[in-house]
Formats: sequence, structure tokens, C-alpha cells
Amino acid sequence: MQAQPEVNTAAGTQGKTTETMTYKTISFVAAPTNQAQAALDSLKARYGQASPNSADVVVALGGDGFMLQTLHQHMSGDIPIYGMNRGTVGFLMNDYSEEELLTRLNRAQSVALHPLRMTTCDTSGHEADALAINEVSLLRQTRLAAKIRITIDGITRLEEMICDGVLLSTAAGSTAYNLSAYGPIIPIGAGLLALTPISVFRPRRWRGALLPHEATVVFDILDAGERPVSAVADSAEVRDIIQVTIREDRDLAPAVLHDPEHNMEERIIKEQFQP
Repeated sequence: MQAQPEVNTAAGTQGKTTETMTYKTISFVAAPTNQAQAALDSLKARYGQASPNSADVVVALGGDGFMLQTLHQHMSGDIPIYGMNRGTVGFLMNDYSEEELLTRLNRAQSVALHPLRMTTCDTSGHEADALAINEVSLLRQTRLAAKIRITIDGITRLEEMICDGVLLSTAAGSTAYNLSAYGPIIPIGAGLLALTPISVFRPRRWRGALLPHEATVVFDILDAGERPVSAVADSAEVRDIIQVTIREDRDLAPAVLHDPEHNMEERIIKEQFQP
């Protein structure tokens, strides 16, 4: 059974937990890069190494891709994840430092991230499920543009969209692929999802929509045999789909820890003012 950290109640704010934890034991995990592995060796020598089953917190060393991988491995939210950047961009990560790590962990603010659950049906009738912390994206597989129908909560909103693809993003993922596709940045705690087209040809003036987080979105692929489409939930891909259903899974809530001065809410707001 996993060891339980000490808990002190504290006033909470939207997007953060209402409890202050006292973390004592750490499980370090690292990306396979030389930089991350060197940090792993150094931190284990300094702070010890507990197994994930007995640790109070997991410290992930790498970049955003490795952080997403670690969050998927701890999707139940039983143990919080604190990332330190040993990669490139590191939007989900804290700055790397070996000094006073336990102090930093015990000052950190926690955000629960509810993933999107993607259910697909492909041209052979096979169904599959996958989860996404950032976004679910649909992409054309060939030179031909995709034709996609969009239905939200049982109401068809676009009968036919001709495009390279479309994505549905969480607030946490709104600064990733969604932003690159000119979708809106969503503050943590706003209770919204971003529906963003990718290189849309028809309808020409449609630039996407903001949806309530409890919405159920269905994408139907038109002319799927001639115009094949794949669906990707973070890194899990399903090809030759005919339908994708997406909804937020409120039963899952992996927890991310950030230093108070660089918490996720502040990072997302700051991103909106980047030149």
C-alpha cells in the first residue's frame, strides 16, 4: 500500500487542491536522454529512491513529452507528479535544481487534470479507447483533404467540414498543438474545451469554438474509404477511423505539482502575452 503523506487543510483556489501535503519520500523517474539520466543519478544519491508504490510523490526528469508519459502511467491520481525540466520547452515542468527539493515539493501547488476519453470505431468495426491529457486530434492520412461532420451533445453543428483535420483540447493542452493551429488559450479552471480546425478549407470563415467541459463531441468521417483519417489521443493513434466520440473523464484526475511562483495557471495566462 502506498504511504500517505501528512495532510494539513488550507484555503484553496480554483484549479488547485484544498489541502497542503507534507512529502517525505520521492520516486525519481527520468527520460532516456543523457541529461535526464545524469540528473536521475545525482538526485537519487542525494535524496534516496522510493518505489512508486511507497513514495509520497513522483519527480519526473525530462521534457513535456516525458511528463505526459508519466502522467499517463499515474492516471488514477493516487500520487502527484512534480516535473523538473531536463528537456527542451518544459511548459509542464519546473526549473531544474537539486537544492532544497523537499522544501520545494512541500510548497508546490497541485492541479488536477481531467483527461479526455476518446472512443473510436474504424472501418473494420473495431472499437478502441484512449486517454488524452492535452488533446485528441484527427488528421488526414493521404493527399486528399478530410471530410468531417461535427455533432455536439446530439446536435449536428457542422454537416461537412473539409480540412486537414480537427482537434479537441483541454485547458492544459491549449498551449500545445491547439495554439499552433491558432486555437484559443484556455485558463485552468475555466471549464472549457477548445474545438479547433486544422487548415480548414470549408467553411472558410469557421475558426473553431469553445465548448463546456462536460460536452460530448462526435466526429463522423465522411468518405472514409477514399479520404482516410487517423485519430490521436496524446501519443495513442488509431488509423482508418469512421467515428470518434470524445468526452471528459471526471473519474480520473492525475495531479501535477508546480512551484507557486510558476504555477500552471500563471504560465497559461503569461503565454497569452508572448510576442
